[in-house]
Amino acid sequence: MPQKPLFSIITITYNAATCVEPTMRSVAAQTCTDYEHLIIDGASKDATLEIVDSLKTERTKVYSSPDRGIYDAMNKGLGYARGTYVVFLNAGDRFHSADTLETVERTAKSGQVMPGVIYGQTDLVDAEGKYIAPRHLTAPEQLDVRSFARGMLVCHQSFYVLRDIAPQYDTRWRYSADYEWCIRCLKQSQNNAYTGATLTDYLLEGETTRHRGESLKERFKIMSHYYGFIPTLLRHLAFVPRFIAARLRER
Repeated sequence: MPQKPLFSIITITYNAATCVEPTMRSVAAQTCTDYEHLIIDGASKDATLEIVDSLKTERTKVYSSPDRGIYDAMNKGLGYARGTYVVFLNAGDRFHSADTLETVERTAKSGQVMPGVIYGQTDLVDAEGKYIAPRHLTAPEQLDVRSFARGMLVCHQSFYVLRDIAPQYDTRWRYSADYEWCIRCLKQSQNNAYTGATLTDYLLEGETTRHRGESLKERFKIMSHYYGFIPTLLRHLAFVPRFIAARLRER
């Protein structure tokens, strides 16, 4: 069996012919090559698999079969992953630069013990890859499970987790299983390391973006479960003045 790679990069696709190419090119351009790239396709009916086949390298592995949604597909990816760390980079998203994995590798190997979670910042981009803005939540320099009581401070695509502590996604959550998964990863992690870098260019048109209302409802339930209903309610009430001010500025 080939040597275990440092990273398993998992890309979920379904009818992603319009956006999978920049994702794959950003992976292939990495200066760190200690990775496997797993394409988990949901039996696409468009040209996704033809594009993937034309761009794949010796480190690309493609699996295509029907699934029960994105989080079911992510669970399949975790099942195939052999890397020390797993990270999800879905169709349309890109590594921020060619040395992104090298930056994460350097952080992973900088101490006596490899961190349970390695993370960084995220930029929002459009379908052309053009910068829109930094993500509205900023990843903190110090991170633990209590940090996520304030929301998903670290974007899922900028969140690298030791495979040995990464659980399966709870598919009961349709839009926010990634947030709940990150909380459980942080509960298992003994130490977390901040790279100090922007790691991901996130396409501002994902499943959660399209279903923002439903996602926020789910996150409130998840927060209440892990951090208590009353503290969660009070935190949300504190957001109201900020929300109203933002809406007024938009007029």
